Amino acid sequence: MKLLKFGGTSVANAPNIKRVKSIIANNQDKQVVVVSAFGGVTDLLLNALELAASGDVSYREVLAQIEARHFDTIKTLFPVTAQSSIISKVKSELNELETLLEGAYLIGETTSRLSDKVVSYGELLSSYIISEYFKTEGLDASLKSGRELIVTNANFGNASVDFKTTNAVCQSFFKDQNHKITVVPGFVAATAKGDATTLGRGGSDYTAAIIAAALEAEKLEIWTDVSGLFTANPKLVKQAKCVTHISYEEAMELSHFGAKVIYPPTIQPVLHKQIPIIIKNTFEPEKEGTLITKNTNGGGKTVRGISHIEHISLLSLEGPGMVGIPGISKRFFETISTIGVSVVLITQASSEHSICIGIADKDVEKAVKAVNEAFEYEIASNKLHPVVVESSLAIVALVGDNMKSHQGLSGKMFATLGKNNVNIRAIAQGASERNISTVINKVDIKKALNALHEAFFEENTKQLNLFVMGCGNVGSKLLAQLEQQHKYLKKELKLNVRVIGISNSKKMIFDEGGIALTQWKTALDAGEKTDRAAFIQKVKELNLRNSIFVDNTANAAIASTYSDYLSNSISVVTCNKIACSSEYQNYLSLKQLAKKYNAPFLFETNVGAGLPILDTLKHLIVSGDKVKKIQAVLSGSLNFVFNNFNNSTTFHDVVKQAQEQGYTEPDPTIDLSGVDVARKILILARESGYQLELEDIENNSFLPEESLQTSSNKDFFASLVKYESDFQKLYKSAADKNCKLKYVAQFEDGKAKVGLQEIPQGHDFYNLEGSDNIVLFYTERYPQQPLIIKGAGAGADVTASGIFADIVRIGNF
Repeated sequence: MKLLKFGGTSVANAPNIKRVKSIIANNQDKQVVVVSAFGGVTDLLLNALELAASGDVSYREVLAQIEARHFDTIKTLFPVTAQSSIISKVKSELNELETLLEGAYLIGETTSRLSDKVVSYGELLSSYIISEYFKTEGLDASLKSGRELIVTNANFGNASVDFKTTNAVCQSFFKDQNHKITVVPGFVAATAKGDATTLGRGGSDYTAAIIAAALEAEKLEIWTDVSGLFTANPKLVKQAKCVTHISYEEAMELSHFGAKVIYPPTIQPVLHKQIPIIIKNTFEPEKEGTLITKNTNGGGKTVRGISHIEHISLLSLEGPGMVGIPGISKRFFETISTIGVSVVLITQASSEHSICIGIADKDVEKAVKAVNEAFEYEIASNKLHPVVVESSLAIVALVGDNMKSHQGLSGKMFATLGKNNVNIRAIAQGASERNISTVINKVDIKKALNALHEAFFEENTKQLNLFVMGCGNVGSKLLAQLEQQHKYLKKELKLNVRVIGISNSKKMIFDEGGIALTQWKTALDAGEKTDRAAFIQKVKELNLRNSIFVDNTANAAIASTYSDYLSNSISVVTCNKIACSSEYQNYLSLKQLAKKYNAPFLFETNVGAGLPILDTLKHLIVSGDKVKKIQAVLSGSLNFVFNNFNNSTTFHDVVKQAQEQGYTEPDPTIDLSGVDVARKILILARESGYQLELEDIENNSFLPEESLQTSSNKDFFASLVKYESDFQKLYKSAADKNCKLKYVAQFEDGKAKVGLQEIPQGHDFYNLEGSDNIVLFYTERYPQQPLIIKGAGAGADVTASGIFADIVRIGNF
């Protein structure tokens, strides 16, 4: 004997019922087929009853919907000649239902007993239609009401099964049952007197398990709309995988903590008889599904699944009067039990100063009222505080039989959540160590599930979610590099880098599934109007794990938003120097926010484009070295300009060439005025541990004052033509001494300066070619011969590669 149960989605409409028939027809054994109501009908019945009890005549419209659903299904499933008698029977049942609803409407209230009668109609109608359809299709089928098989007590709305009587009834009936297929409505039962009861939402699973246990069936098959139990909710975690084999205990834990594939009480009856349960997909019957049996040892795996429950509130009872006083916990839980509230999580401090429980949001109001009344005396005498409530929470649970034999799982779980700024409100772990549960804010559910799934199931592959601001020269090169290296990063570094948002000065786009980097320009052109505040808000709303904001601009307004990202645990990678060269307190605040919220703030490209200057300096400081002096050529653009400027060229033309090749900022005065170099040496000084402001840096500019005061690129370049003779004098002075012009930054004795210098032959700066940069670090360990870093210091490609490297650094944290 086989037991097969088909859920609401499996029998939601005529095409689905035909799929069910095909599955049934392929089985040769005797079968008991338990069916749910047509998908959504139970909710419609409850809605109709609620409307009727509140005096709202629109319950009749809902009843008309229910009738239409069933009549439409009949007309699709059956030939015209067979429809009349079936519609007549269904109409008769619906008339009885209408009478019950009318009664609720007239008296203006409902009862648990009436509710049980009303909601039973979904399964009663579906089972009748499905059994008749099977007969029409030539299957040897019959119908047996669950009310005639399952006997419960008279606790309407929450009935308990009388297993002794139920087992005897089931065994007696099926002993003489000759039909190959017996269709049974799930969910419904009756008292010994024949009064209608129900087994709770999800009770169709329970019906199947009760009958399977009574008959000691070969196995119980639960057919639904997913291909088994998954490592996490696949709707929230796209990488979730089906667990092919799991133990009863693991399945019970997962189902209790929100895995809706199986109704929690289902497992208990079959566990005692060791009857295997298999969960299959009605719409993909060829898939293996999940087999549930006794302890499987998990194939050596520790965590088997991650589950969650939403809409949870924490109730905390605490106060000095609890310490050392017996019976407080007993009274607390008795009070909660008396009002019929289910407790899903319990924690208590070892000091006995507080007890905390998790309950459903919907039960909070009556629970708070009951507990405060029960402890009214203690609250009035200040021995206890009134109940404290935290709502809009959720429970996330790790589940696995083998978790108890592995150290460090709790630490790994909490560290993973902490790295993503998921605040843990409460923790519970049973003595069996099969489950570790944490309570978190509901808004963090998706991020928490994905982060934990990545940590425990995805072979150490880490997903990085980028939000890119600015896609000009540097930004477009970065996106090209990310697209080119995507497969390499995933295979070799176990980093799955996705670009979720892109914005330029005009348009912005978002795609939670990842923007196709081969088509980003087209997508951006069709995007919405850029709004900096809306961009930030969208990044926060998405609340993705390992989020990184990438700033490829030189915009002060965008630099001012870094604190918004960092304080929401969103890492920041930037080539924009403005933030780190702003007021020292702002620079320091950003560094502190990065530490506080565990969100890296990386700006390697602020100083040397793709050169590892800041990274090297960081390692020097961390290892205990101290910087004494820094000498550097830090402007790739200025080095390019003075390497190409001579008496046969014009200064204007060389600067124009540098701008066109992407070596300067969009506003070239930032580079040529020395401000850019001043910012770089300021950042180096600060990263060396010194407190300086930008105005503390002596800037000996070589540009005429008129050039510095221009307000547009057009005027600036015109001024360069005007003062060409001055630039030629600078070149001639250096050439006459066999020197080269270099714009040098220097930091020593806590002071910094920048300016144009004539560099003689033999100096480390003399042969610095093209747009290269060079930095000389004189430290306690390198007092005479400096530590030298040299290489390309400007250009979109190398700057983009530096940003790319910072992104990878975050991935490796």
